Amino acid sequence: MCPEPPTFGLGLEDGAWADAPWSEDFLDIEGPEKSKPRYRTRVKMLWDDAYFYVGAELEEPHLWATFTEHDSVIFQDNDFEVFIDPDGDNHQYYEYEINALGTDWDLRLVKPYRDGGPALNPWEIPGLKKRVTLHGTLNDPRDTDEGWTVELAFPWEVLAEYAGRPAPPVVGDQWRVNFSRVQWQLAETEHGYEKIPGIPEDNWVWSPQWAVDMHRPELWGYVQFERGHKPFRNDEDWGVKCELMELYYEQKRFHKLHRTWAEITELTNTMNGSVRLAVDGAGFRASLIGKHGVYTVGQDSRLAFRRH
Repeated sequence: MCPEPPTFGLGLEDGAWADAPWSEDFLDIEGPEKSKPRYRTRVKMLWDDAYFYVGAELEEPHLWATFTEHDSVIFQDNDFEVFIDPDGDNHQYYEYEINALGTDWDLRLVKPYRDGGPALNPWEIPGLKKRVTLHGTLNDPRDTDEGWTVELAFPWEVLAEYAGRPAPPVVGDQWRVNFSRVQWQLAETEHGYEKIPGIPEDNWVWSPQWAVDMHRPELWGYVQFERGHKPFRNDEDWGVKCELMELYYEQKRFHKLHRTWAEITELTNTMNGSVRLAVDGAGFRASLIGKHGVYTVGQDSRLAFRRH
């Protein structure tokens, strides 16, 4: 928790931002075995009783942005993105995207696209604070730019709406969060830049997704809210959650082939007999005991928890 809120526009090395450590550099969305991103991306985070603050630094030799209308599909430009799932159940999470013009897109996902979504564009973040600072010239190929920075402040009173837990967080709480950068390869034109046809975008992230899909909330990073610098606390039930999510994906694959849900003996990855599985025509429900309670997942990938 920061004693004083950061002052936007001073830079991410000054004021309250100076006390916040940088994240590790972003890597490819599919993991470290993929090519290292061409340009550096990293973030800082702070919080107080009013806001969750995010600062991002994006190295960029060719500053480019085109969208000027709020709630455009911003990732069709180069952009920076924030994903927040407060209670870590894979449902009711938030997505925010912004380009170098400061044009943004805020939306809420009832559940991941793999489970039918939907994405709710009318959802807004009243009270959001934002600032984009350019270190170079936008849409001008005649020079080489340094990059851009993004400063954001998400009001807790908005995040609290679907958080399923206290917002602002209690000291020591952990939320599931991820950050993404979409980067297109560009060609110079007499009018500026244009995307090179036929080349897909690069996706660089804080926490790898192991697939080109940001909507796998079970793989997002953990943000631990503390006063001062405290050791990170590992998730003691991480293995249980991974096992349940693997069972979820096995069930999805089985259902696609057979149009029915598998009994546990039919799954390629059983849980060594420790999983409880209920199957009916509507779906399945699998439960596994963790250190602090029972975790359950079903065909909609919602990861529910019941304390002992």
